[in-house]
Amino acid sequence: MNGKFEGKVVVVTGGTSGIGLAAARRFAEEGASVFITGRRQAELDAAVKSIGGKTVGVQADMSKLADIDRLYDAVQQRHGQIDALFANAGGGDMLPLGAITEAHYDDIFGRNVKGVIFTVQKALPLLRDGASVILTGSSAGSTGTAAFSVYSASKAAVRNLARSWTLDLKDRGIRVNIVSPGPVKTQGLVELAGSDPAAQQGLLDYLAGQTPIGRVAAPDEIAKAVLFLASDDSAFMVGSELAIDGGVAQV
Repeated sequence: MNGKFEGKVVVVTGGTSGIGLAAARRFAEEGASVFITGRRQAELDAAVKSIGGKTVGVQADMSKLADIDRLYDAVQQRHGQIDALFANAGGGDMLPLGAITEAHYDDIFGRNVKGVIFTVQKALPLLRDGASVILTGSSAGSTGTAAFSVYSASKAAVRNLARSWTLDLKDRGIRVNIVSPGPVKTQGLVELAGSDPAAQQGLLDYLAGQTPIGRVAAPDEIAKAVLFLASDDSAFMVGSELAIDGGVAQV
């Protein structure tokens, strides 16, 4: 590690597991002061301890505006600015057309669209000019997946947010990009198959077989891409989608 983010302030939402945790850990290893969010205090405390460094945990459900305000109040009190924002919190489950409920829609769009919109909008007073914003998309946003239409549509919306916000924020030089993973071995993914370990492994094996590279990703492989988008190494990238998907949406 070379301290690339030394002296920088980074916010990672949904930082208690999976991609968010892996990214927060890498930011911390590179010297950043990192704020992470999570909905459950016990998991948040464990993540902060695991990450180490200059890490602060703020319990928050990013679909709730009051929780977002509490996050940025904590940042304001300690630092007064944000250099990179990884709007990663989100998720969803599966229901086929014909079984979709209003609660299913509200939950997924609340977390993946409403939450992302207000996570970024409410960060604007703290984001320094030239800051980097990274949104978490998905290969599902550009491919069809049975019983996953609401989640997929929410990620397609996130893709357009990156394009439109690029134009809204160009005068401040704030770069907005999106990282779009394919299948990644995370708790959220395996739980789509329920709680049975054999069913979970079966889902991973199936997804590996559907991926041109022949496997699912590890969260850290996505985290590396997030750090690239947050750094000056990607200074000429704006409004872009970086597909780290093993070829799922490319071939």
